[in-house]
Amino acid sequence: MSEILFSTTWQSPSNIALVKYWGKYGVQMPSNASLSFTLSECRTETRLEVLEAGDGPRVELFLDGENKPSFTPKIEKLLDLVKDDLEWIEDHRFRIHTHNTFPHSSGIASSASGMSAFALCLCDLHQQIDGTQFNDFFRRASRYSRLGSGSACRSVYGGMAYWGKHEDFPHSSQEYAVPLKDGIHEVFHDFQDTILLVDRGSKDVSSTIGHDLMLHHPFAQQRFEVANQNMSRLKEILASGDVDAFVSLVEREALMLHGLMMSSLPYYILMKPNTLKIIEKIWEFRKQNGLPVLFTLDAGANVHLLYPASITHRVEEWIKAELSAFCENNTYICDHVGKGPSRLSK
Repeated sequence: MSEILFSTTWQSPSNIALVKYWGKYGVQMPSNASLSFTLSECRTETRLEVLEAGDGPRVELFLDGENKPSFTPKIEKLLDLVKDDLEWIEDHRFRIHTHNTFPHSSGIASSASGMSAFALCLCDLHQQIDGTQFNDFFRRASRYSRLGSGSACRSVYGGMAYWGKHEDFPHSSQEYAVPLKDGIHEVFHDFQDTILLVDRGSKDVSSTIGHDLMLHHPFAQQRFEVANQNMSRLKEILASGDVDAFVSLVEREALMLHGLMMSSLPYYILMKPNTLKIIEKIWEFRKQNGLPVLFTLDAGANVHLLYPASITHRVEEWIKAELSAFCENNTYICDHVGKGPSRLSK
């Protein structure tokens, strides 16, 4: 057993995009800006151990105690991309122990929480090994996260965060995400996200492949333009507290994302029959009760049910009575806007 020279443990949450990032170029650069809110309960806990140099693989990764060599190429690639910044990487090997509080690869952005947790560990270990402190710790972690998974760059901040250069967001960047701290109406501060687990299995088509298919998608340029327009509109909505406009924009973004998948070449569908049944139930409930419940979707079959905290009791009763029947084994996750990542131990 190799000696552990340094180690640290971080937990980092997933996030759910309101305006979707779909399509990239270069080294994980977004083709349009995006905005998300960070979750609380859906997170990845990662322990990164730095080992002495020697025989054996450069990286070993254990998910829930099981060795997962298929996960290491992405980690290897990220390490190669940051080695000029973190020169000590070249002289060590790494062991990763990681655990998700939610189903992996099912469309709840496990790559976002996983890669951001790993990047935070890297930045923390650099400070231990090099003896210097990063003045831009979270921005740097966001940039490193992006190299592993684009959406991961937004998970290093609590609340809302945006990524991608946009004229209406003065501090925006292609290389890292930025927290949105001002201009958010109080109704959005404690939004709930109940994730209805329609399908707990792995997706048939990965997000990486989906992004690549946008390179030659016939609607790509129109999509990027619409997404950036929606960013401008969402900024106004968040400031005004216009929940009805929020419902319309967020649901349209979700359906557009899946419309792009269905019109790719090759085309594919990640939604399941129960995904559509839940969406129809949400529309029916909203019309009958006049309550601001809405859905969004990530790149998978599961439905994120969004609503203000003020109506939590009423919505939870409805979920148990009607929506849970459309979930695999009646399973769903109650989540909400979170405070961001944290270090668990050195």
